[in-house]
Amino acid sequence: MTQIIKGGNLPMSGEPMRVAVVRRAAGPGVPEIDPAALLLDDSGKVRGRSDLVFYNQRAHATSAVELLGNARSEDGRTADWLEIDPGRVEPEVERIVIAASSEGVAFGEIPGLYLEAVSSATGERMVVYSVDDDDATTETAYVLGEFYRRDGGWKFRAVGQGYDSGLPGLAEDYGFTVEDEAEAEAEDEAEEADAGPPPAPALPEAPPPAPPLPAAAGLAAAAPADAVTAPAAAVPAEAGSEAAGSEAPAVAAPAVPPGVPVSKSGAPLLGTITRRINSLPTDFGPDFPVFTQEGRGEDIVRVETATAAGFAVVDLVRLGDGHVEVSRLNHRNREQSPSALRGWAEDFTGRGIVDHDGNGPLRLRVKARGEWKITVSPVSVLRDASERVEGVGSDVLAYSGPAVDLAVRYRNSKDDAWFELESLRRSASRRTLHSGDRWPGRSTVALTRGARLLIVSYDSAWSLTPREVTPHPNRREGEIPPFWRRLR
Repeated sequence: MTQIIKGGNLPMSGEPMRVAVVRRAAGPGVPEIDPAALLLDDSGKVRGRSDLVFYNQRAHATSAVELLGNARSEDGRTADWLEIDPGRVEPEVERIVIAASSEGVAFGEIPGLYLEAVSSATGERMVVYSVDDDDATTETAYVLGEFYRRDGGWKFRAVGQGYDSGLPGLAEDYGFTVEDEAEAEAEDEAEEADAGPPPAPALPEAPPPAPPLPAAAGLAAAAPADAVTAPAAAVPAEAGSEAAGSEAPAVAAPAVPPGVPVSKSGAPLLGTITRRINSLPTDFGPDFPVFTQEGRGEDIVRVETATAAGFAVVDLVRLGDGHVEVSRLNHRNREQSPSALRGWAEDFTGRGIVDHDGNGPLRLRVKARGEWKITVSPVSVLRDASERVEGVGSDVLAYSGPAVDLAVRYRNSKDDAWFELESLRRSASRRTLHSGDRWPGRSTVALTRGARLLIVSYDSAWSLTPREVTPHPNRREGEIPPFWRRLR
């Protein structure tokens, strides 16, 4: 018997399954709902922000729980699908709560609400729970049920509890808090760390053909031919990895030309670009021949090819370990702050930026132990960040598009790593958009319209993904959108 009532429970097989939150009636005038899942430890609380899977965070870092999207049948039913793989659930997670929310609309206005779980492999029905009309009234969020561990296996319990405070209030009841919006890092559990920087996350495979839903929640018969089916492919993850389904701004960014060699950060190797690959205004810096010099230990580098005022790109490769730093010298031989590059990583490779005042040739002081090679190039070689950009280590990017929300993701295998993202306009000082030492880390910051450089300071893998937004005339650079505002 797969049909249970409020308070009832049923053993589960532990195989991967799809869970649908279904409305029997949908269409004009019927409110939309958003499914969500919360992963709880033995205290009944989430461990961090990554343990909430919802419309702005569509997959858990382990891929154990994912939102797939929704589908509608010809008879008016709509199913919002999640996929749960109990085999991927971390041992610390004891329960997975399945909930739904409706922005500003009471669940008493949503007819025929029910939950169903089916086998991902076969489509066989595993459990069905229908919400009684009397149980849902003024609530704007609703816990339908939960999957929980019991005696080495899994069971499902029908909960049927509503919240008048919406999804934020429901999540808070399970220990979820949104801290100061300036600290929008996720507390994702790290995957097993490799010796080197982790590779970019792979996209998940498309799920198998969608299982049918029953014609009505209380019936055990097979679904009709026009039954609601799950989406053909899941929406990929965004933490520890980025959502491939994320919207990208409608800005055509020049790509790195085919056949051009790239470094481990994804940037083109210096000296290989023969044309501008970004849309920065020319007043950001003049074009000049690429300059390269090799050395050892501390030294002063005189860049005879860079004499005009403007930004210049500095790349450094240093063999060995210890502190390394590159700074610009003014006409009085004083180091200018901030440094173009600095780091401590073994066999350091990084890219930074200097603002040359045009008072003679550009001069740089290199502080390093061991052998090094420095390359100075015009800003025309910078990659354009108007589309998703991935990299490893310190880098500088160009952006000159419209206002966007910029999704920031980074990973590391070191406990003491520090990530920083800065914005630098032509006639302004650097502005920190995001910084943090948690990993994997995530944030979303606002970029206002206009040209700027984006400066990444980090030792490991990161990605930046711009998303279109409705223009906000009063939005400040670096402002983080409210956590609960829908981003997709």
